[in-house]
Amino acid sequence: MTTAQTATDAPALQSSAAPAPGGRPGVLLPALSLCRREITRFLRQRHRIVGALATPLVFWLLIGGGIGQSISFPGGAGQSYLQYFFPGTLLMILLFTAIFSMISVIEDRREGFLQSVLVSPAPRQAVVLGKVLGATLLASGQGAIFLALGPLAGLRFGPPALLGALGAMLLMSFALSSLGFAIAWRMSSTQGFHAIMNLFLMPMWFLSGALFPPQNAWWGLRALMSINPLTYGLDLLRHLLAPRTEAAAGDAALSLIVTAAFAVALYMVAAWVARRNGPAELL
Repeated sequence: MTTAQTATDAPALQSSAAPAPGGRPGVLLPALSLCRREITRFLRQRHRIVGALATPLVFWLLIGGGIGQSISFPGGAGQSYLQYFFPGTLLMILLFTAIFSMISVIEDRREGFLQSVLVSPAPRQAVVLGKVLGATLLASGQGAIFLALGPLAGLRFGPPALLGALGAMLLMSFALSSLGFAIAWRMSSTQGFHAIMNLFLMPMWFLSGALFPPQNAWWGLRALMSINPLTYGLDLLRHLLAPRTEAAAGDAALSLIVTAAFAVALYMVAAWVARRNGPAELL
């Protein structure tokens, strides 16, 4: 986004963040304005759209097809490795899109937009909520597009399972967006953000059961996977998309509770980080 576009965005946000009756600024309207800005910014960058849609598809076909033909996979209930890997690829889409969308926090600071928001009447909570909601919708939207390819993988799920999967994706995207915000808020370099997030992303994804079932892993890896919140989010997706397979062996209710708690906890961390760092540290 250009500096001119940033300059025109700031007054609009400031006007939308005008104090509500009683002199107290609202949260929802400026948050929705920031959320809309994140989505508009994404849609204007066509290379991001192509990369976001094509990369997971290629990854699923190459990894799923390659590993699935190279190993003996005990899928259970006739499940192929491509079917097993489908929810893992869906999780990868949510993970990378939600977190790397938070690079916009660093870019907004460099372009001066974030400073304009911080001196507007909009409360700091609105900044957190708007950024997190924008990244959540982007990640979930891309996940929903990939989810439409499920029948090509041999997965059959009805409308209730589809709605449940969309809800699970929203929860996980919200949690991961909050994590990305909490880290990006303190970063001044996109290169540094990439390095730090890759340190979190790949281990979290590998240890979620996306590539291999926890039941077949070394006991040390199983212990790490059991404390990884993404393991429960992925298990929730498996229960919704492929409930009669051995991969969906966990407790669906427990997976839902852990995923929801993970989302709430990380959002509270993101809000705390934003409140703790005053404008002087960012301007």
